Amino acid sequence: MPEAILLQDVEELGARGSVVDVSKGYLRNYLVPRKLAQPASKGAIEAVRQRQEAAERAARNAVERAEENVRLLNRTVLTIPQQAGADGRLFGSVTPQDIATAIREARGLRIERRNVHMPEPIKNVGTYMVVVEVVENVTATVKTMVVAKK
Repeated sequence: MPEAILLQDVEELGARGSVVDVSKGYLRNYLVPRKLAQPASKGAIEAVRQRQEAAERAARNAVERAEENVRLLNRTVLTIPQQAGADGRLFGSVTPQDIATAIREARGLRIERRNVHMPEPIKNVGTYMVVVEVVENVTATVKTMVVAKK
């Protein structure tokens, strides 16, 4: 039986990039015309292996960068000045967008506003712990001080 390299996930055969044994007819008549697989040669198998290693290296680097960013954000203290009344209530509120902008200005990290998790916008002067999702399922807690603008 000839070997084939899967170019996409195929439900019955395996995941993308894996080398599988299939019949000649299945490879020639079904997998190749639909661009689901290509015939496996020594050069093609080597190229797939190199691509997989490069993808694994890139994933490891992304995880390391995310961990670095989490450590950096855990040490970060944001100070956000807002206009406030004498009783400490803000004229307006501090939203996730304001937090994301303050992180970008303070640390140079681009955080999407939807990755800033706050139960509700901040409406009073004070110190708050805001959870920020750096990458999927990796969060940091940023100490945020909201002060009255003078």
